[in-house]
Amino acid sequence: MSNLYEYIKMAVHNIMANKGRSFLTMLGIIIGIASVIAIVSVGEGTKNQMNSEIDDIGGGQIAISVSDEAQTDEEWITADDVEAIRAVDGIEGVNVSDSFSGETTTGKGNFSLMVTGEGPDAKLLNNATMKHGVYFGENEVQEAKNVCVLSDADAKRLFGTDDVVGMTVDVNCYGLTKSLRICGVTTQKENGTFVSYTYEGMPVTINVPYTTMNEFTGVSDYFFSVTMQADKSLNSQDVADKVVKLMEKRHQCAGKDYFQVQSFQDIMSSMNQMLDMVTAFISFVAGISLLVGGIGVMNIMLVSVTERTREIGIRKSLGAKTSSIMMQFLAEAAILTVIGGVIGIVLGVIGGYVICSIISSSMGMSITPGISLSTIMAATLFSCAVGVFFGIYPAKKAAKLSPIEALRRN
Repeated sequence: MSNLYEYIKMAVHNIMANKGRSFLTMLGIIIGIASVIAIVSVGEGTKNQMNSEIDDIGGGQIAISVSDEAQTDEEWITADDVEAIRAVDGIEGVNVSDSFSGETTTGKGNFSLMVTGEGPDAKLLNNATMKHGVYFGENEVQEAKNVCVLSDADAKRLFGTDDVVGMTVDVNCYGLTKSLRICGVTTQKENGTFVSYTYEGMPVTINVPYTTMNEFTGVSDYFFSVTMQADKSLNSQDVADKVVKLMEKRHQCAGKDYFQVQSFQDIMSSMNQMLDMVTAFISFVAGISLLVGGIGVMNIMLVSVTERTREIGIRKSLGAKTSSIMMQFLAEAAILTVIGGVIGIVLGVIGGYVICSIISSSMGMSITPGISLSTIMAATLFSCAVGVFFGIYPAKKAAKLSPIEALRRN
């Protein structure tokens, strides 16, 4: 233990004796570690923000649709199927949804409409927050009530105010006109960093019971797809498997792949994999500077061996073991890289916050760097490994010097 202390003490002394050269030697390590940590933290922060926004609008949601083969065989999702799905363990709600184009005229002018027919669980699946009135439910759907729900932003576009509960909208769709009473107004969600709810020039969107649309479309209670809200604490894939088995049993089509499933969990996994690949690639490119830094450490240690040849000769002639000489130079290389690694970690953490702050302020985003202890530990261990690996050759060269040959050199 005392010998190790002496090695470290001598290494620190030699490093401090050549401060400028030591700093330049560490520079590659510092830049490499700082770059990797900053890039990984920004990447993790971006992924966390994206996942948060996606989970907020669709966490736990599963969509099931009929395949081309099912459509050919005229197998559709029925209203009875929807009720059966609603009873599956882990399902909190089921919504059917189909959109149609229309138009309306108010005192504010003529407007294009996107009329969306929905089921009784629409409020839950849309994650809607009511500002005025109520969302339509089971009774309105069963009785095909002429009611609708729209956002406060669309209400202001149509009427100049969002306090419009009880007012009517004349919807013209497929050549027919129907007056719909506004029963509720929702709060328009603000666009997030990665999720946009509105765009300039988009039509006014109104949501109505799907049965109300039958007068326009003549469509009966058969659906191409439905969306389910699963308990977020459960695995979406497990819940989806239960629903598919139920549907195959009800339609007696096991093994025919009539029903296709897609969940927000799948979408999030795919996007996360893509982000992880991009982050890993950029980190790999940044990590090349660690290789350059390691070679720099080896070069300087070789120079140090050459400069201290006589010192090595004297120590070996006085009985210093080969292992002691090797440990001395290894300790010096390791300390150089550890110091460089610590500085790089500090700069990387600061850089992550600075980059996220610049992105947030310049692009209206809200990203917090995802700095993890595992990333910092990996960077620290890697910097130590670089020092030891690239310090082995100079240390061996110093240890193998003959005392007589070393003393002969100037």
